[in-house]
Amino acid sequence: MSALPYSLLRPLLFAVDAETVHDNTMDMLAATQHTVLRQLYSQARVNDPVRLCGLNFPNRIGLAAGLDKNARCIDAWQAMGFGFVEVGTVTPLAQAGNPKPRMFRLPQAQALINRLGFNNQGLESFLNNVSRATFRQHSEQPMLLGLNIGKNAATPIERANDDYLTCLNAVYPHADYVTVNISSPNTKNLRQLQTDEAFTSLLQMLQQRRRELADMHGKQVPVFIKIAPDLDDLQLQQVCDSLRSVCMQGEEVTDQAWGVIATNTTLSRAAVQGLAHGDQTGGLSGAPVREASNRVIRHLRRELGAAFPIIGVGGVMTAADALEKIRAGADLVQIYTGLIYSGPALITECALAIKKHA
Repeated sequence: MSALPYSLLRPLLFAVDAETVHDNTMDMLAATQHTVLRQLYSQARVNDPVRLCGLNFPNRIGLAAGLDKNARCIDAWQAMGFGFVEVGTVTPLAQAGNPKPRMFRLPQAQALINRLGFNNQGLESFLNNVSRATFRQHSEQPMLLGLNIGKNAATPIERANDDYLTCLNAVYPHADYVTVNISSPNTKNLRQLQTDEAFTSLLQMLQQRRRELADMHGKQVPVFIKIAPDLDDLQLQQVCDSLRSVCMQGEEVTDQAWGVIATNTTLSRAAVQGLAHGDQTGGLSGAPVREASNRVIRHLRRELGAAFPIIGVGGVMTAADALEKIRAGADLVQIYTGLIYSGPALITECALAIKKHA
């Protein structure tokens, strides 16, 4: 277990502005991850290997994108016992994101609202940080690394595919898998890319370029598409139809090269009405998104069959929540807001529960 009891730290952390604490935490992890001070948050990794998309995951608990946007703390995440970690979202050019304040805690609902807007230092800085990480050198079975890509806010939506191609070309050699984020609610019009025609066009473009990159680099890097929890049944069906038409041959996933991450944050405020900050704009994460995420996972599993790779994320605040994601149909589970509320112990608790009961 970690040497630092998170339950003692949390009241102090929650007394400070959420984004300030986030930035200070990233600075601390980046500064200590290669020193003896990493023992403050290190813990033994649960061994529960699973093979998905041709990759060997050490266990089924991962970190969702958004916490480490600039890939500064990769080795620190390995020390915490994650089976896989996703960093980003990165955009081709650095951008500041939306005006502050833009991150809010809702402790009564075990939730967060953020409208960060893909704030990041851009591809060059991001890949420099990825290249400096040493996690693959110090473990016989290192955690796996996902790199999450997006579009710049200034790029018109009709040119979004250009940004995704730029990012895919750059991150492909460095990634165990790549995630294409088309579901953040904090970049104007981004969720339009989940609509029928735009989604199919994006998949076709990614399919062609991924095959070219596989030949160029001599390795197959799976691509996951991250979707929203707010899609209705018709929209979800259109997503499934596009995935089947582009990414599957019959009932099989093409080259084990595709998957879905379900889901991103929600725009719904039904669960936080009347709470402080409950009316803030942005994406709501944490406990209120759990069932919406599970609904999407169940729909995807039913429509895409048993073999299609699905990573479940959204509202995993306890080990029981993680197990619920697996039973809904997810192959792997990611956490983010739960880590903020419960600390690194949640990683071990979730991984052990899945190993024992899944």
